[in-house]
Amino acid sequence: MCALTPAVLFKLAEKNQIALPTDDAAFTTPETLAERYNHFTSLDDFLHYYYIGMSVLVDSADYEALAWDYFQHASADGLWHTEVFFDPQAHLDRGVSYDTVLSGFMAARDRAQKELDISSELICCFLRHLPASSALETFKSDPYMSKLTPWGFDGQLTLERRGHQLKLRDLKVERVDHGIRLVEDANLLQQIAERQILLTVCPVSNVLLRCVSSVSKLPLRKFLDMGIRFSINSDVGQTVETFNPHLHKADRFSLLLFQDPAYFGTNYILDNYCAVQEAFNFGAAEWEKICENAIHGSWCSAERKGAMLAKLKSVVRDQLATEAA
Repeated sequence: MCALTPAVLFKLAEKNQIALPTDDAAFTTPETLAERYNHFTSLDDFLHYYYIGMSVLVDSADYEALAWDYFQHASADGLWHTEVFFDPQAHLDRGVSYDTVLSGFMAARDRAQKELDISSELICCFLRHLPASSALETFKSDPYMSKLTPWGFDGQLTLERRGHQLKLRDLKVERVDHGIRLVEDANLLQQIAERQILLTVCPVSNVLLRCVSSVSKLPLRKFLDMGIRFSINSDVGQTVETFNPHLHKADRFSLLLFQDPAYFGTNYILDNYCAVQEAFNFGAAEWEKICENAIHGSWCSAERKGAMLAKLKSVVRDQLATEAA
């Protein structure tokens, strides 16, 4: 889970007596660090700050604080369900036990369910730059690991044009994060459509990491026209918001599946929905389809999916009635 805000980072650094870099003005205050996050020059630049931030996480209470801070932000955006990434290997390599990481996250998840009515799943990610043996060792290191249904790769996973059908089938791919360069390969894109694989697009992150120059450059219109399933996310998880980002909070809901908002200009899920709407001006029917696809592509229970689909239809119906009045 990557939603470590500068405020929480500084608070935990003080608690755990972790010295932050003194040769980088970005670490002067939480505010200067937040501003630095608006100016990443590349993925490597982002990862540099990401791993510095990770160093302040020491005990289970720290991981609970990290997750709870995220859940509070998510609740403010009307979120109902979240599926968030965490990288156990990165913490194990620092000497932090798997149980320490997971127990903190689990405590925050339970609290979010009870106090905020937010359901959640954890997506365990294996680091691509480490050997497969490390991933297998991590998988076997704790009995909790087998209870985590979704799995992912953290880093670049290239689906080569040659043999891509075999890779999609053998890896049993259900979702592809980002996926915006799939438009460069018509055959691969067709396979994504036929297999109904969900793309988890992260608009603001893609701009801040220099993947595209603006949200309007994302191939979202092409995806819709081709029947490619995608969701709007903030880059720690996938989310679903109602089709109208400007609705009052009481009339909004979100499904979050993948996120890193604290590192991307504190742009949480609602900010991403608004950015997409400003760039593409999607209509009610288009937003309904985007949200339906994200709900169907989630790994939550059938009961929770049913509740979210019913809420979506209710919100769309009410909004259309308002527009017609």
